[in-house]
Amino acid sequence: MHIDPVLTLAQWLSPAYPVGAFAYSHGLEAAVEAGGVRDGATLKDWLATVLWHGAGHNDALLLAAAWHAETRAELDRIDASARAFAASRERLLESAQQGTAFCIVTGAIWDGGFADYTYPVAIGAAAAREALPLPLTQAMYLHAFLSNLVAAGQRLLPVGQTEGQAMLRRLTARIPALAEATAKGDLARLSGTAFLTDIAAMHHETQTTRIFRT
Repeated sequence: MHIDPVLTLAQWLSPAYPVGAFAYSHGLEAAVEAGGVRDGATLKDWLATVLWHGAGHNDALLLAAAWHAETRAELDRIDASARAFAASRERLLESAQQGTAFCIVTGAIWDGGFADYTYPVAIGAAAAREALPLPLTQAMYLHAFLSNLVAAGQRLLPVGQTEGQAMLRRLTARIPALAEATAKGDLARLSGTAFLTDIAAMHHETQTTRIFRT
């Protein structure tokens, strides 16, 4: 059965696909609790930092590396790097559990054979197997990632629907450049310079009152 790549990726990265993305705030809940993110402007700055200098950048690299991988052993090494670069227990939980859910559902629908990988690695490997274009896969993955965090911000802050969508549009404009910069999947370029986002994720692990898992 041939389905347009855009539609396959739209299904995989839809909020309706059962990976539970809505349950994770990527440390944003702790940043709001601490007062570091308090309105639309600080939320946009936070998300831009995550996109270019944190998990957005690293996930794009890992996804591309998985897409280029030619063997299961290569994928295993890439996934090990993904797990090693998770800056906290909750960050690893977020990536691993979404990846597991994605692999279970995708394997059941797309004829099996999907290993239990972290989320960006699973997406990259599945996209390569289905011959989906890498730039499109990266772009739609990053858009879904940002969309989920904008939605989380709207649940935590006085940020309305129109403001949130305007924010997403501005951030989306930067996605093609990030996809191009990470397209080779060079894992030597993995980095962790979004320190406050990592610290927020660590603080969230002991936060008393919370609505998100991370």
